[in-house]
Amino acid sequence: MKSRYRPLPSVRTIPLSQPLVWLVLAWRDMARIGWLSFAHGLVLALGGGAIVVVAHDRFWLLAGAVSGFLLVAPVLATSLYALSRALERREPATLRVVFDTWLHWQRDHLDKFGADYWSLVRFGIGLALAGTGWVLTSAALITLYAPVPILQPMDFVRHVVLDREGWLFEAWLALGGVMAAPIFASSVVAMPLLLDRRVTLMQAVLTSWRAVLANPLPLALWALLIGLFTALGLASLFVGLVFVMPMLGHASWHAYRDLVDVAHWPARESEWPSSLTKER
Repeated sequence: MKSRYRPLPSVRTIPLSQPLVWLVLAWRDMARIGWLSFAHGLVLALGGGAIVVVAHDRFWLLAGAVSGFLLVAPVLATSLYALSRALERREPATLRVVFDTWLHWQRDHLDKFGADYWSLVRFGIGLALAGTGWVLTSAALITLYAPVPILQPMDFVRHVVLDREGWLFEAWLALGGVMAAPIFASSVVAMPLLLDRRVTLMQAVLTSWRAVLANPLPLALWALLIGLFTALGLASLFVGLVFVMPMLGHASWHAYRDLVDVAHWPARESEWPSSLTKER
């Protein structure tokens, strides 16, 4: 009887302080790449600003939309992973790398109708759907249970965050954490892995979960750092995201390289070996 099991890339254990190393390496990459890294952050900051313009008088929507927008940030950082990979390979980290990432990321792959070809796209759609679900959930929670209509950011601070007799803010945070935790576990290395190696979507997600389970404390620290830096970026009226987004994107590439051993897995540019595509 043939088995449907496919092996997963091996994961490594890392020291607790390793996420700090990823941030240092990220700043090194940003310094070497220059304006192209910061342009990614500018795009994210402008996207956040556009959300504020559209939803500035509907804070119940604004809170969910901004946090949902950040859920898809790993997809937006895909070309940052590619730029860090180019530096690692001692190749030019130029605008062409960005264009190739978004337009021709599998130009050498022959089977355009295979599930593997669309794995990166499918994962991005999944994150977008998760973000949309959080927007709707957040909007419903705040609209139904806020003591007064929440229209402005100060309304949210005054009647939700600082409401000592209520429970809405705690529930909002708890629900957001419950929804964000599995997304983080599923995506912490999945996007760089899908970009770099010819794995299926399920293999990438399961590898990401294995990395988290093998390194619970370091990746809890990494999640905390992501949350803190993202909060700083938002608190600066999105200006800080110009620096935070490329830093976290490049750092995520280094996280993937430290956490996952892909030495025996085919690169995305090559074809699947027949031994990996056939059921065993």
